[in-house]
Amino acid sequence: MRIPLPRTLRARLTAGLVVLLAVSCAAVGVAAVVELNGFLIRRLDEQLSEVGSRFPASLEHGGRLPDDHDGDEHGDTRRQAAGTFGARLLNGTVTNAAVVPTAGAETTDLTVDLAGADRHALAAVPVDGRAHTLHLSALDGYRVEATRGLDGDVLITGLPLEPVEAIVHRLELVAGIVFGVALALTGVAGAVWVRWSLRPLSRVAATATRVSELPLASGVVALPRRGSAADPRSEVGQMAGAFDRMLGHVEDALTKRHASEERLRSFAADASHELRTPVASVRGHAELALLHPGPTPPEVTRALERIAAESSRMGAMVDDLLLLARLDAGRPLEQLPVDLTRLVLDAVTDARAVGPGHRWTLELPEEPVTVTGDEHRLHQVLANLLTNARLHTPAGTQVTVSLETDGVTATLKVHDDGPGVPADIRPGVFERFTRADRRRSTDAAGTGAGLGLSIVAAVVEAHGGGLTLDSRPGATTFTVTLKAGGPDPGPA
Repeated sequence: MRIPLPRTLRARLTAGLVVLLAVSCAAVGVAAVVELNGFLIRRLDEQLSEVGSRFPASLEHGGRLPDDHDGDEHGDTRRQAAGTFGARLLNGTVTNAAVVPTAGAETTDLTVDLAGADRHALAAVPVDGRAHTLHLSALDGYRVEATRGLDGDVLITGLPLEPVEAIVHRLELVAGIVFGVALALTGVAGAVWVRWSLRPLSRVAATATRVSELPLASGVVALPRRGSAADPRSEVGQMAGAFDRMLGHVEDALTKRHASEERLRSFAADASHELRTPVASVRGHAELALLHPGPTPPEVTRALERIAAESSRMGAMVDDLLLLARLDAGRPLEQLPVDLTRLVLDAVTDARAVGPGHRWTLELPEEPVTVTGDEHRLHQVLANLLTNARLHTPAGTQVTVSLETDGVTATLKVHDDGPGVPADIRPGVFERFTRADRRRSTDAAGTGAGLGLSIVAAVVEAHGGGLTLDSRPGATTFTVTLKAGGPDPGPA
């Protein structure tokens, strides 16, 4: 089972603090328990040396403790602590084993029944005058010391480890409780302290989150208020200060970029507006010259026709630039009920007349689809999409225009089975002056200036809709989504 690790910095610091404290407490507790246990064992060994072998030596004749407790021949228990163990071994065999009973015990029988393993354990105790730990099945743990008796036997004296173990266990319990409470309080206090210490970092994260949610692509951007009020001498304060300075630079750059965009939009709008008059004048003079009744050389006639055609195309380009400048400036469009079904019918009819070499197909719902918007601009969207399909696909291509609605959103799709949009221009297909690869065009003169799809994107965005492209060889689909609604203007 994998233990989940804390994710936040605050949780990790708090967890690390608690873990370090837990390790320190565990080290202190273990050291205290080991030292206390060793100290008590040494004291017990000293007591064992003071007791000597008097009690096991009195077991040579065995028997029961007499009523007068004189210990004359059945085991001398005088001045022996309760629980003192004694055993006599002769030739490696236990002949007698007894233990001093506690005060008020119901029986005065000192004899202890030893199992075979206990007898072997007693026989294995080295006779070196030092204390050893021995665990007997009948008496639990003892510290025993073996000495040689006067009769060539081995006398073993032992004192119980139970008092030592009880004190050590009590210390372990107390230390566990104290350390547990200390860890809990430290965890709470550490979490509060870490949270307080990282407040500037939390403010930086909150500011960064708000900045990431802002539309930074264009327009005026108002960055959140800064000022972390952190100690600049700390690492957190230094990071917060650097972040504030970075936001200041970003804000300056965005302000300069917006001013540059505004100047560019103003220039495009002014230039487009000023160009409309001379372009119209050139076109008018060319058409007037073509209407002159006198004889005109064919070369001059052809030149005047080209001047009229190019000035007409330049006028359309100027109108497109002016429209984009107005949309960029955020000028509101009309918000009237528009019968989108009728617009689709009209646009496809016009496209069929201009491009008879293509196969045009309509897929319309039974009921009219109504949206709220600018009818002229929406017609321009349809016309540009159909013109794009006609100019950039070969003759014989099938173009399918479908319209559907779910009552909330109206979806318009223009699909063709042409060669598809090249992958290298798909990311910027809706940007201005983006022109398709010549491999998708059969008429080099009709490739346009690359403003048609950018106008479609700008008009759809101004209507609060969406525009997507899905293209691969043999299938290209432009999808326009608009909010459905508005009163029904009548059947199409």
